[in-house]
Amino acid sequence: MNKGRTESKRSNFMTRRGLLGASAAVGAGVAATAATAASAGPSARPSARASADRPAPPGGLRLRWLGNNGWEIRIGAGDPAATVLIDPWLTRFWTGTYSEAGAAPETPIEVDTAVIDGYGLRADQILVTHGHYDHMTDVPHLAKTTGATVFGTESHVNTMRAMGAPERQLSVVAGGERLQYKGYSVQVVRSLHSMGGEHPRVAFAGTRPGQVPKAPETIADLVEGGSLSYLISVNGFDIVNFGSSNFSEHDLEGIRADLVMIQPGGANVPGYVPRLLELLGHPAYVVPTHWDDFDEPLDRPAVDWGGLDALRDAVRKASPKSRFVKLDHLETLSL
Repeated sequence: MNKGRTESKRSNFMTRRGLLGASAAVGAGVAATAATAASAGPSARPSARASADRPAPPGGLRLRWLGNNGWEIRIGAGDPAATVLIDPWLTRFWTGTYSEAGAAPETPIEVDTAVIDGYGLRADQILVTHGHYDHMTDVPHLAKTTGATVFGTESHVNTMRAMGAPERQLSVVAGGERLQYKGYSVQVVRSLHSMGGEHPRVAFAGTRPGQVPKAPETIADLVEGGSLSYLISVNGFDIVNFGSSNFSEHDLEGIRADLVMIQPGGANVPGYVPRLLELLGHPAYVVPTHWDDFDEPLDRPAVDWGGLDALRDAVRKASPKSRFVKLDHLETLSL
């Protein structure tokens, strides 16, 4: 890895993050490792879930970070366990997103099936949070190889049809849906994408409603298409994932989390970290996601694009009894 290039990327954090709509660093918390993480006690805030109300981690629950907002959640003992994938993107083709110039919209889309297949992933469900290249590019191929049901908005599903995803496996959702499976459930929650730049906006914004578009060729063709977050409940233990540094407060009403995956950024969102953690009842675990420079290899240690320390600090201040659990590439948190 070129140290000079990495230092340059860190110094240009605000410029390069503007392209994807993430803004100046906000957020942070108490450093902890997957090996030492434990349930946190109640927060002093009135809305926090009391320790007596918190379910114990269910056992046999494993969360593996696939880089960016990619997650493999395995539920239950034995092999094969039920498996949920979130935004799996393993190809990680070069985009320059974290360079001073940022990613060029005309960057060609690449799907490296050999790389994807090399990880041997299986899945029962694949959850798409939004349609950008670093979230959805590999999903159509993984749908074919795993046979999983794929959930996304109408725009996401139409784009994946254009990319060759099996029609019968695609499920259009909008937020509010609840799906029950053996030992766990999935709830779809309407969400929002972050907005950045001098005139705040969502990068590569737009939708693909009504009909299947032409097959996307460049990263600009993979538009946001609406954003979703997901609540996965395993025996009453609630996991919430956000694919961007924004959220819909109204749509989170009544939702509490025992473990939340959130990303750095959100400077254009008032009270991004404290308000989100308050809404979710001060989760026992806060796991950072989408904090690595995804132009760097997945089989090497993650390189922070510049927001991780600030996220850790913000979590510590807003919810001091929450455990901040940072995973490295391909590491697993077992609960």
